[in-house]
Amino acid sequence: MRITVFGATGGVGRELVRQAVAAGHEVTAVVRDPSRLPAPLSGARVCAMARLDDPEALREAVEGRDVVLSGLGSRGRKADGVAERLTGSVLAAMEAAGTRRLVVVSAAPVGPRPADDPLPDRLARKVVGAVLKEIYADLTRMEAELARSATDWTSVRPPKLTDGPLTGTYRTVVGGFPRSGRTISRADVAHAMLALADDPAAVKQGVGVAY
Repeated sequence: MRITVFGATGGVGRELVRQAVAAGHEVTAVVRDPSRLPAPLSGARVCAMARLDDPEALREAVEGRDVVLSGLGSRGRKADGVAERLTGSVLAAMEAAGTRRLVVVSAAPVGPRPADDPLPDRLARKVVGAVLKEIYADLTRMEAELARSATDWTSVRPPKLTDGPLTGTYRTVVGGFPRSGRTISRADVAHAMLALADDPAAVKQGVGVAY
């Protein structure tokens, strides 16, 4: 596949680039600061852009691509609308270019949780939700942008992210979330995003992923 990755210097984004290149895909990594990419990064085209909030500037990076993968989001507790704003620019660029398939990373609290989740999980979710409420509000608005768009989008919703290894062994639930799913590595989130990219059942759906 011809793939463009946004947020390629983030934890999930770097894994998306690495795994997509290893799988033999044609990869374009869109970054603001190329020095933050792992070196050496062979097999990927690096597209450096000073601004990611200009849809016209992004159009070249998404035109003619089979799928766009996004790891865009806040790197701290102050979201400042990053996910909503930048994903909105990506959506506008894709619609102008006629590129349809988009897979983004979101978060588990944005989607529905299992009704039979154990009490400790429900309590922990409330605590984390209070601490990271700005980030989750930003991601909720981002997903609303997806729903209004003409793209064939999928939102991948992981719980707590770790720096663990790629296992390829995790649970996915289309339109829901795995019961008692508490963690997943960034490498496995990237693996799930690549797997879901050509899964028609995931189009216009949120997908919960967890161990």
